[in-house]
Amino acid sequence: MSFSSLGLSETLVRAVSDAGYTSPTPIQQQAIPVILSGRDLLAAAQTGTGKTAGFTLPILQRLSGRDVGASRPVRALILTPTRELAAQVAESVKKYSVHQMPRLKSDVVFGGVKINPQMMRLRGGVDILTATPGRLLDLVGQNALKLNQVEILVLDEADRMLDMGFIKDITKILALMPKNRQNLLFSATFSADIRKLAQGLLVKPAQVEVCVENTAAENVEQIAYSISKNAKTALLTHLIKSNDWRQVLVFTSTKHAANRLTEKLNAAQISAKAIHGNKSQSARTSALAEFKAGDIQVLVATDLAARGIDIAKLPHVVNYELPRASADYVHRIGRTGRAGRGGLAVSLVSQEENSALRQVEKLIGAKIAQGRISGFEVTEHKSLKAS
Repeated sequence: MSFSSLGLSETLVRAVSDAGYTSPTPIQQQAIPVILSGRDLLAAAQTGTGKTAGFTLPILQRLSGRDVGASRPVRALILTPTRELAAQVAESVKKYSVHQMPRLKSDVVFGGVKINPQMMRLRGGVDILTATPGRLLDLVGQNALKLNQVEILVLDEADRMLDMGFIKDITKILALMPKNRQNLLFSATFSADIRKLAQGLLVKPAQVEVCVENTAAENVEQIAYSISKNAKTALLTHLIKSNDWRQVLVFTSTKHAANRLTEKLNAAQISAKAIHGNKSQSARTSALAEFKAGDIQVLVATDLAARGIDIAKLPHVVNYELPRASADYVHRIGRTGRAGRGGLAVSLVSQEENSALRQVEKLIGAKIAQGRISGFEVTEHKSLKAS
């Protein structure tokens, strides 16, 4: 199947080709025709399935070719839970609209940066706006924009937005928009809370589910190493250096752990930077850009900061600490093995985390292979052999 067979225009197909994609992913095959038809959509798609293009491409087509006058009201609103995801989605909108004439105007707004430059940019109007809920409401409160002409609403990673407590903000935003609009809800899972939200938001939606709930990507090799807590950094350093890993996304459970690990890796001559909620937006953006460009080997992240990280060929993900919520394991390792490529997900599991590992295995319905490296074995009576 080709992108043109889905009903997309030649300019959009050309932009997709420029981006290096030749055939649509399953979520794109199912979602694009539904969105082009104008129907509401409830879609279950995890990170890395191509869902962003699945909704940005048909939105660009639906809004193109219509003169809306000089005011340029917001006609498509894409809500995301985090700044990083908002930036990634906005980047996709710009990338895929490059050949459209006249070109639709798009922008992105989120917190953590000054609001005045965003207000100035919005003065000229914008067709497609990607936003985080809190900053969007701030801008509405400052009369920097109105939402009374929104034709298409996207809730991206809706499950994460609910987890982060955005439901009140979302309710306020919904009240500011016309009732007659197209609604698109994307979530990693169809939980009870998501179905409840969908019932109040969507009108006779098409339903698309392209992945089994809480199933790890099949092309991601998963391996766990039993290791004492105080030897994790030594093992991680050994894995990176002995295997010559050049691009590694490492997850920690806390901001403090992310900072401490970053310092230890740099001391071991492994270039690393951390991203988490205490970092400024400019620092987070800069670190992510350096990581994507290959200027640093390791990006150490907390779960919240890592939402929206989209790196096409990321080869390695490491769980330095297992997540508190087992479902986050699936989100974490979904950063690698994208678009049919292989990936490796490594977990460093201390004795205190054995029960968490069992919960993860129960969730994904599979045993994770146990790895062993000479000098880093753990026994019941001996936490670490000398290396």
